[in-house]
Amino acid sequence: MGMTGSGTIFFGYCNLGCVFCQNWTISHFGEGAEMSFEALADAMLDLQGMGCHNINIVTPTHQTPMILRSLAIAAVNGLRIPIVYNCGGYESLEVIQLLDSVVDIYMPDFKYSDPEMAFRYSKAKDYPTIAKAVIKEMHRQVGDLVMDTRGIATRGLLVRHLVLPENVAGTAEVVRFIVDEISKNTYVNIMDQYRPCYKANEHPPLDRRITSKEFTEAVKLALKAGLTRLDGVTV
Repeated sequence: MGMTGSGTIFFGYCNLGCVFCQNWTISHFGEGAEMSFEALADAMLDLQGMGCHNINIVTPTHQTPMILRSLAIAAVNGLRIPIVYNCGGYESLEVIQLLDSVVDIYMPDFKYSDPEMAFRYSKAKDYPTIAKAVIKEMHRQVGDLVMDTRGIATRGLLVRHLVLPENVAGTAEVVRFIVDEISKNTYVNIMDQYRPCYKANEHPPLDRRITSKEFTEAVKLALKAGLTRLDGVTV
């Protein structure tokens, strides 16, 4: 929630090869422009000056060293709002450990629980193992999501899970892991906005939108597992 928005900065390219990426011109083809460390720091300060609630760095994984340098410059010049690490969940555990006390809010995807699906559609067979390890570390650092009196997140972990056709994402295992190995109070966004993009039309069943039944079933699985904080769902 919030009235003045999230200060979102997208970074070109990605460490995943999702055939259905909705931002494929950025993630696969690097759409955008190069910026100096100082220019990126200035952009962060400009977003803060506009009243944005946070600095939301999207797909930062492969740019993390450069982002940290810009954050240091921005901090010296007055950057004070929370930093959101907005990623696909396929991260270097060592890098996430180094971000302790730097990132305020982690917002990873948990895309798949099945390594075969992860390889078939994102070229990352070890995705489930990697995502589980890094999400555990993220939660260790920042804990469950905390919001202020306005309902605006200030610190913590928010996990996103995109429902895919024919249960490609493996929702039951994703929500089980979150409840059993992270926290039943983890703030989770079960997302229904999947639509075929990029090369999805070449990869059935990803060549269609999800049905209302598929989304409802995913939400039911999350509730049955014991999650107590689902975005937009009253428990």
